[in-house]
Amino acid sequence: MISAVQTSGRSSERSRFPLDAVDYRLAETPADREEIYRLRYRAYREEGAVAPNPSEMVHDRYDDMPNSWVFGVYFDGVLMSSLRITVASPEMPDCPSLDVFPDLIRPQLAEGKVLVDPTRFVADPDRETRFPELPYMTLRLAYVACEYFEADVGLASVRSEHQAFYRRVFLHKPISGPREYPGLIKPICLMAVDYPAMRDRVFERYPYFRSSFFERRKLFERSQQQPDSTVVTLPEFPFKNATIAPRS
Repeated sequence: MISAVQTSGRSSERSRFPLDAVDYRLAETPADREEIYRLRYRAYREEGAVAPNPSEMVHDRYDDMPNSWVFGVYFDGVLMSSLRITVASPEMPDCPSLDVFPDLIRPQLAEGKVLVDPTRFVADPDRETRFPELPYMTLRLAYVACEYFEADVGLASVRSEHQAFYRRVFLHKPISGPREYPGLIKPICLMAVDYPAMRDRVFERYPYFRSSFFERRKLFERSQQQPDSTVVTLPEFPFKNATIAPRS
């Protein structure tokens, strides 16, 4: 699910990008979550993707699942975009795309595959045109997640008009026709990529999609101490430990 981020042009396809200008923050506090939920609403309303609602926020049950991570992407301390990463496995299969495409995703899970499902990609409609690199830097999080969780498949639930961008940049292939997604006015299609087979080709074209082991751990290892100082014990996540060594 993508916002009105302009993804049709090639001008921002650069071989290098100053990553130190980007701050990826995991939304762990109620205030951080609310800011992102309101950003979703503004972005979706800008493109007519959702109906008006009194709260002026967009969120769902997947935001609170233990296999989901909600990120804000900040430039100079300003929230510019957001992306939710959900990681599905046979042990923890629930993910947003499963609700809409069960016939396509359940067989993958039955084969024991790990799927990274990035959803709720939105950008600030008042600022996005000033940062043509924003879609690339936001969706880079999906590639960081694929590397960390040793994903077999990277998914993308997108509208038909955005398929060309995902096909060109991430080498995704469409595997479904348009289907209705709960809460969204416009239908979405499912795309997928064989991550181990395609990752090096993508890295050759976009070297800044690479990530260090330290960055991956920083983004996806949750802290045990919650903002309200209540100590909780999180369930063990059902995936193998990440490795620094790239796959051959």
